Amino acid sequence: MPENPASSASPSDRVEITRAEVAHLANLARIDLDDAELDHLAPQLSVILESVASIGAVAADDIPPTSHALPLTNVFREDVIRPGLSAEQALSGAPAQEQQRFAVPRILGDEQ
Repeated sequence: MPENPASSASPSDRVEITRAEVAHLANLARIDLDDAELDHLAPQLSVILESVASIGAVAADDIPPTSHALPLTNVFREDVIRPGLSAEQALSGAPAQEQQRFAVPRILGDEQ
């Protein structure tokens, strides 16, 4: 199994993202950033990358990656075809019906 590069990084390793890399990523994402935004985002993204690297540094190789803290099981029922209601059964409790449909008050005028 190849070694996880993040797990070999020490917490003192500094993960830097340059202003040029931020500009490149913004261009790939079709985000138009001005110079002030690039200067503001580069250090923030570096902090995010450092946080991710620090998590990777403490992850033990004997602990499998998970998406949830607790194991989940599928709670879906089997997809079984069952007969539905007939039109008469569905409309049996309707206060009004017309042409085998529920009749409801008009909310729009006659303009179409």
